[in-house]
Amino acid sequence: MLRVSLIGAGDIKFHYFEMLKIDEKSFDRQINDIARALQESNVEIVLLPDRGVSLEVAMRYRGIGGKGIYGTVPLSDKDFGIGHLKQYMEMNVNGNRLFDEIIDTETWYKQDLTHCIYGDVVLMMGNSLGSLGELVYGYYLYKLFVGDKPELKMDKKRISPEIKAGEKVPFSVIVYEPFLKERLNYEIESYIKKLNGKIYYAKSAEDIKQALKDILS
Repeated sequence: MLRVSLIGAGDIKFHYFEMLKIDEKSFDRQINDIARALQESNVEIVLLPDRGVSLEVAMRYRGIGGKGIYGTVPLSDKDFGIGHLKQYMEMNVNGNRLFDEIIDTETWYKQDLTHCIYGDVVLMMGNSLGSLGELVYGYYLYKLFVGDKPELKMDKKRISPEIKAGEKVPFSVIVYEPFLKERLNYEIESYIKKLNGKIYYAKSAEDIKQALKDILS
């Protein structure tokens, strides 16, 4: 079973409604469609338990019977703490806990660098500061795992036994185009492809389903 790392904007009002000018009803419908596509694709999902588009998808996913929801949380962090995450970590949907398991990423610095590599695939739902950072650092660490930097190769399991990137399929990203103004820039695309990662641009939830099928084929 594939695990999909969800990344996207935390400030829904600013990013989707004000900046991208997406109608609230359309946004809500698309969140439902994405959750359905993930549930029907029989995948697990992993996300940071915080406000934003990823949490919205996770709640809908759980509400329609989705299974396997993991939260990445820097439980040991002393600089910023996790007080603002606790309400989301403890959420219930239809009487069921939202998160099946919490993965300790230790610190916020490690959280930001490693979040994406806890999945086999990344689903990018917004090009915010945080999500772009998570994507590029995920691929930077992946570069070290696959030996693209010969002078420094490391075992990903030293970071965490939950790291999934590259184990089953090429570490790839699905970019949900309706939630971004533009595609990924040329340089980022080129580095991902250099590492044999694939980039799928999805114009709809059905395209997400098809991309996941293609990744497994």
